[in-house]
Amino acid sequence: MKKVKTDKLEIAYLDSGPKDGPVAMLMHGFPYDIESYSKVGPLLNERGIRTIIPYLRGYGHTVFLDPQTPRSGEQAALGADLLALMDVLAIEQAVLAGYDWGGRAANVVAALWPARAMGLVTGAGYNIQNVAASERPASPEAEHRYWYQYYFHTPRGRAGLEQNRANLARLLWRLWSPEWNFSETEFLKTASSFENPDFVEVVIQSYRVRYGYAEADPAYAEIETDLSAMPNINVPTINLHGLADGVHPAPAKDRQATKFTGSYKRRLLEKVGHNVAQEAPVAFADAVTELVRI
Repeated sequence: MKKVKTDKLEIAYLDSGPKDGPVAMLMHGFPYDIESYSKVGPLLNERGIRTIIPYLRGYGHTVFLDPQTPRSGEQAALGADLLALMDVLAIEQAVLAGYDWGGRAANVVAALWPARAMGLVTGAGYNIQNVAASERPASPEAEHRYWYQYYFHTPRGRAGLEQNRANLARLLWRLWSPEWNFSETEFLKTASSFENPDFVEVVIQSYRVRYGYAEADPAYAEIETDLSAMPNINVPTINLHGLADGVHPAPAKDRQATKFTGSYKRRLLEKVGHNVAQEAPVAFADAVTELVRI
């Protein structure tokens, strides 16, 4: 485990593989951590690819430098953190890969700073949020799957996350990946990351700000303005979508394809749920490898 300081964070990350090899930035989601890539990383390292696997803000050993910095989990902050980490590590270009929150960070950088992306591997497709349209209701089936987000909008939900963070995460793992028979040992390796002192604040802000129920961090206003245009992504992209994803089921028609204006492939993964990296490590590593310019 290494640590490096950006303008706002001390980011803890794993750095493995050949130092002079092409780089893959592997970004985890909620409620997961770097263990999502415990098999993907070694596979890529064996293929000559250097992997950087950071804890996101609010997770594991990543900490804020200033107690006054807003504990924001908004999409612009996640993308800015990824870009800042690449800058401080002097990584000019990398394959950006992730799912859920991590996929959102990768999507943001690929969309707004495409020169930094050798390619994009994204779980469940286009992950940039249309905050302006957040008041429009989704289908009842989709709203039902978002129950946890509405829970987090309430004081009761915030207290529930604070008091039951591990049990809540374990439930989401089961609901979102019904075909994944993860062990308690696997879960506990990740659950310790939720003890980060900023975890609850970052999570609550993330799920409230996307619906306009919390103030965004003014430091990221310019990025959020750019994202409000729902920009296309023109870098080579592979969309890995689990057919057993319990929060974002894969539609029969790929309605997101038009958002990717470069080369684009969607791969549907049998019996794979939301945590595509940990559930399908070979498919994930193969997608990253395909986009690497060695």
